[in-house]
Amino acid sequence: MFNILNLCECVGNLHMHTPYSDGESWHQQIAQAALHAGLDFIVVTDHNVLVQGVEGFYGSEKSGYVLLLTGEEVHDQARQPQANHLLVYGTEEELAQCASDPQALINAVNAANGLCFLAHPNDSEIAWLGEYAIPWADWQVYGYTGLEIWNYMSSTKDLMPTPLATLRTAFRPEEGMVGPNPETLAAWDRLLAQGQRVVGIGNSDAHGTIYHLGPLKHEVFPYDFLFNCVNTHVLLTQPLAGQVERDKAAIYRAIRAGHAFIAYDLVGDARGFRFSAHGHSTATIMGGVIRLGSGITLQAIAPVRSHFKVIHNGKVVMEATDRENITYTAHTAGAYRIEVWREFKGKERAWILSNPIYVEDGNYRVSTL
Repeated sequence: MFNILNLCECVGNLHMHTPYSDGESWHQQIAQAALHAGLDFIVVTDHNVLVQGVEGFYGSEKSGYVLLLTGEEVHDQARQPQANHLLVYGTEEELAQCASDPQALINAVNAANGLCFLAHPNDSEIAWLGEYAIPWADWQVYGYTGLEIWNYMSSTKDLMPTPLATLRTAFRPEEGMVGPNPETLAAWDRLLAQGQRVVGIGNSDAHGTIYHLGPLKHEVFPYDFLFNCVNTHVLLTQPLAGQVERDKAAIYRAIRAGHAFIAYDLVGDARGFRFSAHGHSTATIMGGVIRLGSGITLQAIAPVRSHFKVIHNGKVVMEATDRENITYTAHTAGAYRIEVWREFKGKERAWILSNPIYVEDGNYRVSTL
């Protein structure tokens, strides 16, 4: 049984790039940006290259430490138009050679005991700028760990339909950003309603791209800014110990289990959010499974008073405003997740998206994709 009061929370970002692919900053610089933002871990995911020899704790006793890990964003470079970018973690081996066949790639990740997530699955284009969309196209695949529910850089593309809107977003993205792509949330809910175990994560997709206009140059969405935006909060049974392999295994184990939530941390510090389910003799947390019975209660708590939504198989079944916690009795099997919304800069915005708790009965059983 989980004791939610004793869980250890660490905050990280699992999607970013260096000059090994199309990013601007090297690992040491990115680690410093992550430290500045207060992150506990980051995973660098260059395109089609698994950079080795750089994993470790970066920082000092004075500044603190951040754990830097490396994964990979694998895709078929020959495919036009581009699609099917897969975030790969924990394989310890290069898998870009499998990129031409998404299912074979996913199978290879699983054979290597890794995790993989469909990246920016509903990415859109910026037509006027000639920026093409990079969505996930082959939804018939199976066996992946989950979806990148909220990719901050991908979401900004939805805010750039015109040159003026693009300029506004480049300098003040927080004014337009409300939440993740609704199509991605809908796809997630459809999979969950089918009884499929799908873990959701949220990331920056940071590149640190610098744009030039004559003598002027501007870094659009710096790493440290993005690390203050959409992150993944992971719940561990023990705190990070300062041992790279041990801590890496603990983080990936918790993410695989769905013991995590997505937070738009620019809206406010989301540390302390918890979502759990309790029965007569059992309990579980986000990512867990509990058997339907009398008295199954779902409980969520947020750091400050907010707007809660309880979502069951894609439908809002309860809402409460100006609350720090919410309790809901589950009478029906299915996947339950929590959204917490909070006002920021004059508009209510998605703040916290939990991973689901799966309530099973004879008809609804959760399985691996």
